[in-house]
Formats: sequence, C-alpha cells, structure tokens
Amino acid sequence: MKITMAHGSGGKSSAQLMKDIFGKHFSNDVLAKMEDAAVLDIPADRIACSTDSFVVTPLIFKGGDIGKLCVCGTVNDLLMMGAVPKYLTCGFILEEGLETELLDQIVGSMAAQARDAGVIIVAGDTKVVEGSGGMYINTTGIGVIPEGRDVSSANCREGDVIICSGNLGDHHACILSHRMEIENEITSDCAALNDIVDALFEAGIDVRTMRDVTRGGLGTVINEIAESSACRIELDEDSIPVSREVKGFSDILGLDPLYMGNEGKMIAVVPEEQAEKALQTMRSTEHGKDAAIIGRVQSGEGAFIKTHLGATRRFDVLYGEGLPRIC
Repeated sequence: MKITMAHGSGGKSSAQLMKDIFGKHFSNDVLAKMEDAAVLDIPADRIACSTDSFVVTPLIFKGGDIGKLCVCGTVNDLLMMGAVPKYLTCGFILEEGLETELLDQIVGSMAAQARDAGVIIVAGDTKVVEGSGGMYINTTGIGVIPEGRDVSSANCREGDVIICSGNLGDHHACILSHRMEIENEITSDCAALNDIVDALFEAGIDVRTMRDVTRGGLGTVINEIAESSACRIELDEDSIPVSREVKGFSDILGLDPLYMGNEGKMIAVVPEEQAEKALQTMRSTEHGKDAAIIGRVQSGEGAFIKTHLGATRRFDVLYGEGLPRIC
C-alpha cells in the first residue's frame, strides 16, 4: 500500500496508520494514553534538550536508514553534553506515494535503535504532503545531566589532549557511493555512542569537551571548539584515523576526510595526565576500538594541522556544501 493524502487527514486512514505502524513499533505506557502532550517525570536539576531534522538520501543505506539515523543523531547530541538520554519525540513528513512497507521497516529500525540507546519515544506527529514517495523525520531529545558533569566546548585548556573515537568519513563515503552507484564495502558508521560516553565517565575521566563529528567534518568541529575556548588547537595529520577503503575512495574523488561527514564518531578533549587512560577506555568499547590521539590544545588561537610533510598550516571550517542531504 502507498501513502495517500488521506493518511494525513486525521480521520480513519490516519488512525489506521497510527495503529498498524507507529503503534506497533512505538507502544509504551506514555504513548498509550493518547494525550495531547506527554507528561514526563524528570527528577533533575539540569536537563539537555536537542532537536534535529533528517532528510538523508537514500532512505536506506549500508549500515543504517533514516530511522536509525534520526535516533542516533539526537541521542549523540545529548550525550555530547554529558547527559543521559531519556526521551525522544518524532515528527514524520511523508510524501504521497511512499510505500507503507518501507515506512514500517524504517519505523521498526527507529524503535529498535531507541531501545538499544535506552530512550523512550513519548510523542510524535505525522503529516502527508504531495511528493514522490520520500520521507523526512524531525526528532527532539531530552536527557538528564548527572551532578558533577560539566561538558562544554568552552572548557578546553592549554595542554589538553584531543582523542577521536575512530575512522572518519565512513558515512559520507557510504552515502556518496550509493548515489554514484559505486560498488564497494564502505558502510556507514551510524551509531549511538552511549558506550563510549558511559565508559569515560565510569572511568573517572574529567572530560572537558565532547562533540560528535557530523556535517562539516572534523575540520569544522575543531574550529568551533577553538573559537569557543579561545585557544589554538593543533592536529597531527598522520594520527587522524581513516580506513584504507575511505582513503582510497576520497583520493580518487578529491575529497578531504577532514571535512567528510560522520554519524557515529566523536572527539573528546581531556586533561593531558588522563589522556592515555581515556584512550584505552575508549578503545575498550565497541564504537571506540579505533580511537586515536589526534591533537593538542595550545596557547593562541585558531585551528592548525601538522601535515605528513612536517609543515604546519591553518585550516578553516567547511566552505559551501560538502554533500547535501547526508543526514
């Protein structure tokens, strides 16, 4: 069956869609009440809240789909503030002609990832618009920040060490490969990073800053942190992890992994004396096994990189559009 405008009318077709797909996958005590708003019990002094919209093309790709992606993206945004993710809301914009079987698959993927990430989907909305069978999803997340955690892009200090959780560019290369119909084994890194963040705090690491490396890539994130903390950050090009497959792919197409998007990678800035412990802690997790120390915080300002030739150059944020509709 295909989505029609009737599925967005608020009538019988809408109710059937809610029951057959969304209700089947998202059922929980909060949603079952069918209220106009979710009532949540959040015993905390501080909460983190983030919202994001997802428009990726194609809807399904190696390593994930738009449903998994929207949960991971919002959960990771909360995690990067030191929060424990708790709740999600989701809004679906469906185009006429979308196959309900595809919608069911994506909603099921979203529900499975939410369970894995420890979050509950407590509210949502669906609208149908004219189109050619596409889909867009907006998610908002709420998380609780435990007492004693102070994570911010403005917290970096001279001497701090920057650790990257793993190989860069996988998601960007995967999506581009799909669009260009290039056959390879590159798989998106789409993942929720609960295991890395939980491990760092359980190990007692005094995490200064965390950022997930998404659109704009590592180059953009490092520039934003350097500006927020009013410091100079210098990366070591030879230490930045990139898989052999992605390196070959990017070399052929003239791409720079420094600006390629990711959906399951993060950086952590930690005190120098805790750097080795933090590195080994990250490497002990599923999503941080390829972690590497990639740079340091110095006095001064701006973002710099030491090249494999031994020279040092300044780099800026991504200019223009690297790859549209990547997430």
